[in-house]
Amino acid sequence: MAIIVRIDVIMAQRKMSLKELSKKVGISSTNLSLLKNGHARGIRFNTLDAICEALECQPADIIEYQED
Repeated sequence: MAIIVRIDVIMAQRKMSLKELSKKVGISSTNLSLLKNGHARGIRFNTLDAICEALECQPADIIEYQED
């Protein structure tokens, strides 16, 4: 099982920097970078909600399930 995080794609489409998204979401750039690069072990729903609000997208736009 593989969960693919596509925050970087949506950020590029919105022309939003990691620093800008970090400020809007209220989490550190380091933690957001870990999530963006697929190194996070989990995400809280309130964080996911804040990211979706900031990027004006749906959770399925940034998180994808891909079978091995």
